[in-house]
Amino acid sequence: MNTYFAESELIINGDGSIFHLHLLPEQLADKVILVGDPGRVDTVAAHFDERECEVNNREFRAVTGTYKGKRITVQSTGIGCDNIDIVLNEMDALANIDFKTRKAKPELKSLTIVRVGTCGGLQPETPTGTYVATVKSIGFDGLINFYADRDKHCDLDLEKAFKKHVGWKDAMGNPYVAPSNTELLDRIAGDDMVRGYTVACGGFFGPQGRQLRVPLADPELNAKIESFEYDGLHITNFEMESSAVAGMSNLMGHKALTCCMVIANRVAKQANSSYKNSIDDLIVKVLDRI
Repeated sequence: MNTYFAESELIINGDGSIFHLHLLPEQLADKVILVGDPGRVDTVAAHFDERECEVNNREFRAVTGTYKGKRITVQSTGIGCDNIDIVLNEMDALANIDFKTRKAKPELKSLTIVRVGTCGGLQPETPTGTYVATVKSIGFDGLINFYADRDKHCDLDLEKAFKKHVGWKDAMGNPYVAPSNTELLDRIAGDDMVRGYTVACGGFFGPQGRQLRVPLADPELNAKIESFEYDGLHITNFEMESSAVAGMSNLMGHKALTCCMVIANRVAKQANSSYKNSIDDLIVKVLDRI
């Protein structure tokens, strides 16, 4: 049955653009780079051979253009998995719903989505400056738990092993494990990025084990995360969006991967706040390989 999406469910602006992103369907490329910081959109787009369009609304900024013959959209998401829920749903609508009939298109368009961001390293082999490609993301955010068929698209065995290892508290919600697309992982990561599991947190402080004035529910959680191993891989890094990017993409039939540069190593207690120039090398790698 071809469902009709009511105005309250699919909100389209008066100019025909999608509600939050303000993009028109024809402005979205099949290859997408996601960045958290709206200011990083221009860092990516500076490498484009030409720009086709630029769109801004709130923290959502997009530029579509071409890079070495490839049509690419770079889109900022802001911080957090809640924003990824907005961005991925609206991009999927742009690609797979006819805005005139408000019904799904007969043939699915699969987008290729790579998030390029920053993260905190959790292992000795991930010092500041390391490029990390996420094999699977352990989501502390709970987003995918609100969607049907969640279990079909998650690694339930890894999820069970992780919860047992850290003594997961049910009050923190149920974590989920979202795999990255394997073909995209091999193509983008190549042989010059560290591969491992990523924990995507629902916050920057407490959920990542940072304590300022408010005590933590489990002060030992980070140490238990760092010691976790499964199928020969460790948890390499913390960030705040990878689980939702992979999880939503898997549900929708898109290919997704997260690649991050380590700007703080939690084990060594070192940080680099002047990372913005060096992340450009990671951006070029992703542009070349996407």
